[in-house]
Amino acid sequence: MNADTFLKKGFLISTDKSLLDFDTIHHYLSVESYWAKGLPAEKLARAIENSLCFGVFKEKRQAGFARVVTDKATFAYICDVFILPGYRGIGLSKWLIQTITEHPDLQGLRRWSLATADAHGLYSQFGFTQITRPERWMEKFKPYQAVNKEEQ
Repeated sequence: MNADTFLKKGFLISTDKSLLDFDTIHHYLSVESYWAKGLPAEKLARAIENSLCFGVFKEKRQAGFARVVTDKATFAYICDVFILPGYRGIGLSKWLIQTITEHPDLQGLRRWSLATADAHGLYSQFGFTQITRPERWMEKFKPYQAVNKEEQ
């Protein structure tokens, strides 16, 4: 994927957290995503603070986002990946994943990880496969409790 194609159209991917539109990101994740419904704003703020974040922008407006949880030496977990609906279908998700996997701080890692319910086709283009030994992986999962707006 050629970054110049997107740059000429006014798109940018940046790891500068000061450019992120927190409200847009929080709304998408806590309301629209299937994986982070009910995510409290304070938890997202802490997650962004402690992650390598990639913002996708169209003329300074948030168009997409992804976080990478990493030690920058051995492991990276890609999460919270999204492109907002108005910007889908033009290859931004491919450009975003390419940018993440080519980031200088993430080279030479032993293991990359992610979870997806519906984007296997995207990630397989970048070498991701199903876990080969799922019996070795464990998790402790506690979903967020969606806040009932009527109770606020």
